Amino acid sequence: MANVMWAGRFSKQVDETVNAFNSSIAFDGRMYRHDIQGSIAHATMLGDCGIITKSDSETLIKGLKEILADLDSGKLELDPTAEDIHMFIEAELTKRLGDVGKRLHTSRSRNDQVAVDLRLYLRDEIKTISDMVRELIGALIEMSKQHTETIMPGYTHLQRAQPITFAHHLMAYVWMLLRDLERLSDAAKRMNVCPLGCGALAGTTYSTDRFQTAELLGFDSPMPNSLDGVSDRDYCVELCCALSLLMTHLSRFSEEIILWCSWEFKFVELDDAFATGSSIMPQKKNPDVTELIRGKTGRVNGDLVTLLTMMKGLPLAYNKDMQEDKEAIFDAVDNVKLCVKTFTPMLKTMRVLKDNMRNAAARGFINATDCADYLVKKGMPFRDAYKITGTLVAQCIEKGVTLETLPLADYQKMTELFTEDVYEAISLDTCVRERRSYGGPSPDEVAKQIALAEEKLNAQA
Repeated sequence: MANVMWAGRFSKQVDETVNAFNSSIAFDGRMYRHDIQGSIAHATMLGDCGIITKSDSETLIKGLKEILADLDSGKLELDPTAEDIHMFIEAELTKRLGDVGKRLHTSRSRNDQVAVDLRLYLRDEIKTISDMVRELIGALIEMSKQHTETIMPGYTHLQRAQPITFAHHLMAYVWMLLRDLERLSDAAKRMNVCPLGCGALAGTTYSTDRFQTAELLGFDSPMPNSLDGVSDRDYCVELCCALSLLMTHLSRFSEEIILWCSWEFKFVELDDAFATGSSIMPQKKNPDVTELIRGKTGRVNGDLVTLLTMMKGLPLAYNKDMQEDKEAIFDAVDNVKLCVKTFTPMLKTMRVLKDNMRNAAARGFINATDCADYLVKKGMPFRDAYKITGTLVAQCIEKGVTLETLPLADYQKMTELFTEDVYEAISLDTCVRERRSYGGPSPDEVAKQIALAEEKLNAQA
């Protein structure tokens, strides 16, 4: 048992199958920088508190920095047979420094070591993902500025409903993504407390300074309860929940792009660099990027369910079940980064087919509400106006015409309140321009939305 750091209690070697089953270095190896970062802070504190000598503390820090440099350069490779990244680094340090290396784990457990490494790693990943989402929001805002007067149909139940603009539609996703940024920021704030020094579960008898290690690692404070410090994974669940919502928003947008690319809509065309073809049908141009995002959303949602299910029955404090947290949260992080990284340039290069959008808006009687409102503004109760307009729509369908081309005489058969100005009132441009209520699709209101969104985006930078 000399090859494992926890040898002593056991009289037999661990079965090779169990050793492989127990090992986590294949996925937690990505945290080597954060493990070393935490160990440097711990070694610094041990020396400053007189728990080990200053000389040993400095030797440990130097040795850890050399291991980090060797791992970064590729001179040192991770041992796939090691139990985990924490044991690998400690074993390598001991191999290089001898007895001094064995002092690093004084007043520390793998339980608090794992917990601090994961928080450090995810804190960095939140920043990376947030930066990527900001870039996506910026791209949406710039596209919105170009399409404040690009009229398209708005939908409910996937049926044409009322006229809006493409900018108005895009800005709906901007607000979703801004909320995603806020959720990521909130998750980072609650994550930013330090479990280092909680030990296995009950702290330590050494005179440590947990406030020093928390400060050295950039945490707001140490966790106030040692049991909670090693057993808490709320931050993984909360982050994964935020990532699931982010993916849900990307998936909804992807679904619309998939529809818009079809010949049935033909509102947009993806750049050839962000589409694929068919192995048998030469005419096909498939929106695979958006379809994959739609599919990967289910995968990230599955990661969230994994974390919730893993934690729901665990007694305090640490249990080996919690090793499963990393693969789930790492998978969620990796897939979100991959999806946002691909979605943003796809969006930037997408061609908007304005004429097709407007032509679609001209059909489907999406100005019927405006026709009813026209009568209401002339004194008629809304329900009466609603019934009259519905009757007119039915007549149009029967005659194969639209409200814009229905003769005025037919309007006036319903009520003399209709005059020549009804055609101006129900024109698509008027319908959009007059929707000036706060948050509405009029060009002026969308411009205000864009300015507000830019302000919020800059405030979160």
